[in-house]
Amino acid sequence: MALFSNIFTFWGFIKFSALLTLIGITLFLLLMWRANSAAQSAGRNVLFSDIRDLTEDSNSRVALVFGCAEKIRGNDNLYFQYRIKAAHDLWKAGKVRGFIMSGDNSRDDYNEPEDMKQALIKKGVPADKIVCDYAGLRTMDSVVRVKEIFGVDKVILVSQKFHNERAAYIAQKRGIDAIAYNAKDVKGKETQNREYLARVRMWVDENILKTTPKYLGEKESLGF
Repeated sequence: MALFSNIFTFWGFIKFSALLTLIGITLFLLLMWRANSAAQSAGRNVLFSDIRDLTEDSNSRVALVFGCAEKIRGNDNLYFQYRIKAAHDLWKAGKVRGFIMSGDNSRDDYNEPEDMKQALIKKGVPADKIVCDYAGLRTMDSVVRVKEIFGVDKVILVSQKFHNERAAYIAQKRGIDAIAYNAKDVKGKETQNREYLARVRMWVDENILKTTPKYLGEKESLGF
């Protein structure tokens, strides 16, 4: 009898664990849906893929260009190239007064903002119209720092559409007037899957944890 009792107890534990797992998966999927919907809603009417559709006040705004690696495993990173092209297009069209290149410079041998700045200079944008934010370790850090460190509350976000949607959500939650210009996209399932998880973290950061950037510090002047 004791053996049967132990079996039933173990079976009951298995069923309870399975139920908890199912509930956990369901809640996570609901959170993923909520976060994805929030990002898409934030991007509605403020994301533009045609430069001619940008609002009339765009030339008074600063472009926040999100950093990424120039090379991946020795090959050109299309995300990098397309973001630089989008930023240059804004400059040529007179749609922006200057740039903040924000990215990761957490190692001496890795400097996203400087690489992007140099790429933009090579295309003819004056160096004095470009400022680097070396502490843009995450999208949230970049968006919050543009206001708290550089004193900018009207920006043009520059990245791929999926990224701009997430950045627009963060900007709206932080009281920043943001529109966005979409760089050409790069198709890939791996990126799409990571973006779903990034949006979950976005939603939790903004609505539950109230996360702040890893680095803040003294305010800096743009000079333009």
